[in-house]
Amino acid sequence: MRTIRPLLAAVVAALAFASALLFSAAPASAHDVAESTAPANGATVAEVPASVSITFNNRPLAIGSGVSVTSGGENWADGPVEIIDSQAVQKLRPGAPAGEYTVVWRVVSSDSHPIEGTFKFTATAGSTTAASGSAAASGSAAPSVSASTTSGTVPSAGTAPPGTVGSAPAADASQPFPWSIVVIAVVAVALVIFLAVTARRKLAGSDDENGRESAE
Repeated sequence: MRTIRPLLAAVVAALAFASALLFSAAPASAHDVAESTAPANGATVAEVPASVSITFNNRPLAIGSGVSVTSGGENWADGPVEIIDSQAVQKLRPGAPAGEYTVVWRVVSSDSHPIEGTFKFTATAGSTTAASGSAAASGSAAPSVSASTTSGTVPSAGTAPPGTVGSAPAADASQPFPWSIVVIAVVAVALVIFLAVTARRKLAGSDDENGRESAE
């Protein structure tokens, strides 16, 4: 029994170590995510909206944000990204034509990790947004995103988009799965199995030896 107890203690310690690794892996890799966009990914809108937006589960940081809104090889983004509550809002230049638009975004999440993604929408008519000078003269603000551009789930949120995002740096912002933690956990589990098998064999050997001694 003295030989078995250290082995059982090692099994318990290995199990505790593996459990700690597995439960700590998820929080360590969980960063902010995009919950929806306006227009929704894949949506068709009546006209090119005055702005596009991405809604996150937390308020992103303003520094390092960039959004490009491209159609026909031209970026129609106008000015810097605006962070409003948990949204990143990018205005579009007046005169944007009808067609398919690809939005590529990159922001810094609330935990200081850069995240990025992309979505698309199609406009059946060009932008009716007046130039800033005309809007000021008429005393009216530029129209907001039309009601038909309701938010939708972003299936590509957090994935690496093709190309760079606006003026944001081109550093790799993808968040790789923590495979190293998984490997360590697998090794710990294998160690647990090995120690359990060894302990069982030791116990069986002790029982056989005790049986022979009793028979003698």
